[in-house]
Amino acid sequence: MYEKEPVKIFVVEDDPTYTKFLQYVLSLDPDFETEFFTTGKGLIEKLHKRPAVITLDYSLPDMAGEKVLRAIREFDPDISVIIISAQEKIGTAVELLKLGAFDYITKDEEAKDRILNAIKNARNKSSLIREIDRLKEEISAKYEFEKSIVGNSPAIKNVFGLLEKAVKTQITVSITGETGTGKELVAKAVHYNSKRKSKAFIAVNIAAIPRDLIESELFGHEKGAFTGATNRRIGKFEEAEGGTIFLDEIGEMDLNLQSKLLRVLQEKEITRIGGNQLIKLDVRVIVATHKNLIEETKAGKFREDLYYRLLGLPIQLPPLRDRGQDIILLARFFLDQFSKENQLPKLKISAEAQNKLLTHPFPGNVRELKSIVELAAVMTDDSEIKSDNINFNSAAGEEAMLLREMTLQEYNYRIIRNYLNKYDNNVLDVARRLDIGKSSIYRYLKEMEQAGI
Repeated sequence: MYEKEPVKIFVVEDDPTYTKFLQYVLSLDPDFETEFFTTGKGLIEKLHKRPAVITLDYSLPDMAGEKVLRAIREFDPDISVIIISAQEKIGTAVELLKLGAFDYITKDEEAKDRILNAIKNARNKSSLIREIDRLKEEISAKYEFEKSIVGNSPAIKNVFGLLEKAVKTQITVSITGETGTGKELVAKAVHYNSKRKSKAFIAVNIAAIPRDLIESELFGHEKGAFTGATNRRIGKFEEAEGGTIFLDEIGEMDLNLQSKLLRVLQEKEITRIGGNQLIKLDVRVIVATHKNLIEETKAGKFREDLYYRLLGLPIQLPPLRDRGQDIILLARFFLDQFSKENQLPKLKISAEAQNKLLTHPFPGNVRELKSIVELAAVMTDDSEIKSDNINFNSAAGEEAMLLREMTLQEYNYRIIRNYLNKYDNNVLDVARRLDIGKSSIYRYLKEMEQAGI
């Protein structure tokens, strides 16, 4: 959190008597740093000093209070403006509050306490805004490509190159890849490195929302639009205004809703269910799926026109089994992360454990690796993760190794390495079980280690 610092307050008041009153009121709090003005023009010229709070006399000699308020809001809508007026007109107060005034206070006997309370509340709002801005910057740093996406393999470097292109424009991004490859992580990396990073990132998993609720979830609804709609609901597209909406598992969307989504993307506007108002949108769209949408289109399960509308910049995420030594880099990253979060001593990964990880096909991809490493960290009684601490519980089992395209020599190596891991590196036992000579095992290991496999 931020350390306590003076609250910069600008006071705009042309009445000398009331100026003295405000000087007294504001002097009651030593945290206030005040500067006084007698005209709206004088205030506007000093807005670059960025006060946190402005108390504004509604009746100034050179400008109407409403005009000054609009100028402040246009310069920085986060500045809290407290209107102070001798007029007690409800209609005027309501209009000014609609224009963005933080509070409206009349010059009466209760003004002192109300002004102090209003400034206190405005200060809390300002601190909250600064904290949110700090967190946004922290998140942006967290999602820098090289920090959030770990790896040095050619496959992942190709992804980095595409990400660099994605953040320079507003093009729609379509991310494909097997489950667990990190599609949402890539979507966040695009958003938090783009010009939209200060706005919202809204993620929606299409597959996780019941079919009869998805339209309301995306586009919102008006009160009474259907049974159970007791209040107006703002949809995810509206929540993402100015920012990014990430539609995960887009291939699960039914055809009827696909046509509505297509119209939204084309017109850049929505209508809430049960409403007539057209709501303009400025939202970047990123989609992801583990399905082959071309095949889905051919099968009549996905609209061809929507497919081409969403294609944009395609980013194909490689499965972990095709990323070579990235497996070890990621394992170390997850291990360090888990150790810090759980206040564990720093752990290493033994050479045997690394070999065991490198020979596993990881059908669950990065997500599977993370869970395996975290379990290993819990199970080890040493300062090092041993081979015995690595446990594979994938439902796909060793058959998942066939998911990867390899040469016969590579398959032989991995079969031998799996058997060595399974039977405590007993070469004689493995040679007997595989019905090959002991020298063949050593030869394969040497050849593949030289090849870096």
